[in-house]
Amino acid sequence: MNALTPLGMVSDFPSENQTIENLLGEAAEDQKDYFVERDGMKFAGMHLLVDLWGASNLGDPAHIDSHLREAAVTAGATILHSHFHHFSPNGGVSGVVVLAESHISIHTWPERDFAAVDVFMCGACDPHMTIAVLRRAFAPQRIDLVEHRRGRVF
Repeated sequence: MNALTPLGMVSDFPSENQTIENLLGEAAEDQKDYFVERDGMKFAGMHLLVDLWGASNLGDPAHIDSHLREAAVTAGATILHSHFHHFSPNGGVSGVVVLAESHISIHTWPERDFAAVDVFMCGACDPHMTIAVLRRAFAPQRIDLVEHRRGRVF
């Protein structure tokens, strides 16, 4: 794990909610079940696959980081860490915002004005609230959205 730290792939410090004191402080019977229950169905979380077509600002890692973090907070998520890689000065960006509730990831193709965004959240978060932030940040001409309920309990 330490070998990955200089590459920006692993946080140097755990977030507050991951300290040993917090993890051991809750008795097993007090721990929350972060599965979601909606429409009579129980599942781990909602996974949105968001394709942004005719989008802009797709080659700027700082812009992408800032707005994906905003999207996470808007949806009610807890940010643990983020990492973005810029493939070249004129190339795309790939990255992830790791959440206590899962993640938001992005892969961009500025030469095609296209971005593929995954938003996976469990618990009380509402991943659909990220769409307005994505729309404002990247001004896509078209958004294709697919949603999937992950970890369905039958």
